[in-house]
Amino acid sequence: MRCHMEKTEKELLDRAKRPGKIAMSWHPFYRGKTEVIAKCRVKDLSDFGVWYTPGVAEPCMAIAGDPMQAYEHTNKWNYVAVASNGTRVLGLGDIGPLAGYPVMEGKALLFKYLGGVDSTALMVDTKDPDNFIETVKMVAPTFGGINLEDIRTPDCFYILDRLRKELDIPVWHDDQQGTAAITLAGIINGLKVAGKKLGDARITLVGAGAANICLARTLMKAGAAPGKLVIVDSKGALHSGRKDLEKDSGKNPHKWELALATNSEKITGDIAASLKGADVLVSASTPGPGTIKKEWLKGMAHDPVVFAEANPVPEIWPWEAAEVGVKIFGTGRSDFPNQVNNSIGFPGIFRGTLDVRASTITDEMHIAAAYSIAGTAEERGIGADYLVPTMEETDVFINTAVAVAEKAMEQGVARLKRTRQDLRETAEFMISSSRAKTKLMMDHGFIPEPPEVD
Repeated sequence: MRCHMEKTEKELLDRAKRPGKIAMSWHPFYRGKTEVIAKCRVKDLSDFGVWYTPGVAEPCMAIAGDPMQAYEHTNKWNYVAVASNGTRVLGLGDIGPLAGYPVMEGKALLFKYLGGVDSTALMVDTKDPDNFIETVKMVAPTFGGINLEDIRTPDCFYILDRLRKELDIPVWHDDQQGTAAITLAGIINGLKVAGKKLGDARITLVGAGAANICLARTLMKAGAAPGKLVIVDSKGALHSGRKDLEKDSGKNPHKWELALATNSEKITGDIAASLKGADVLVSASTPGPGTIKKEWLKGMAHDPVVFAEANPVPEIWPWEAAEVGVKIFGTGRSDFPNQVNNSIGFPGIFRGTLDVRASTITDEMHIAAAYSIAGTAEERGIGADYLVPTMEETDVFINTAVAVAEKAMEQGVARLKRTRQDLRETAEFMISSSRAKTKLMMDHGFIPEPPEVD
């Protein structure tokens, strides 16, 4: 048995390394993943008299008279910046803006292909959060939305909070709200499979970075009991007696606020102590294996829901969890059931946000997205091995877009009022046309086949 497990682990590790090997061949072959291409008529050169001088002066004057006309005369209505300084890239850490560029360009590709949202990487060469904020504010007129990405903690909280207040376009941090939305969707359906309710569940979050801090706040807004929520950082469970957190509250107030609001029993100690009696475990921590020990899971409640979200190796392997009776289990990987991945959420969330010209993305909007994602899976029939949709299920992005847009209109942050049918038709068209254009360029050789990799 041990030999088989070691072989399986080696195979999985080899499989996890293969995309990186292919990436080193395909990235230089294409020299990037996105490009700018015309979407307007250019029948002959005389058309440039309309698109550029002298004709362009008329829409310029229209915008000068009414700034909202920019949404009618430019691509601002569908254009999102993926803004990052590269201080916390994936599992790579602080590698800087230039080295983080491939990740943000990949994010832009996902925006376009999955959500029909035009996007570009915006790499900002500063570690000073105030400089970062001012840079984004200065370029914000170009865009209809800002997606913050891979920014270190606690800077990411400060940057998001300020930009949300100071800009009149939606600002979102996918490592916070995106992870919270898809994880909440998984928890909703996981608890349904287990026959439990969110308000009654004891939930343990391992890791107190951007993802789990936002998830904790989202869970409480969605109906989880704050006192039954326990968050664990590298020094143990968060609680009101943690003097180190109180001392550091000026720099990182979010952890201290959660220490005061959660863990009413004042559970102390390590991960194992925090898992006793827990119905749900979400780990967004150090890649494993071994970060979460299988024997610790034995102390959880019956039919627990466990998400080990670290990449490329989850904090505990699925088969290790299965050995101690865990049946409802998810990871961030696509080669196991129940992939908890932001890519299922943000394309549809931004699609809906842009389609009603929302001024912000509220917490309630990304919670509405979570319930829509969960509902899309439930319509197909959820079970231990199917809690959330996959990226292949296009309707999840359409359903999410409609749910988010409707919530924005309900909350009064939408500048446009649209019917559900109109929203659905728009999302369907934008997403299907994006994929069709990509296929058309591939079919005609404008996007050539990359070289094979052994």
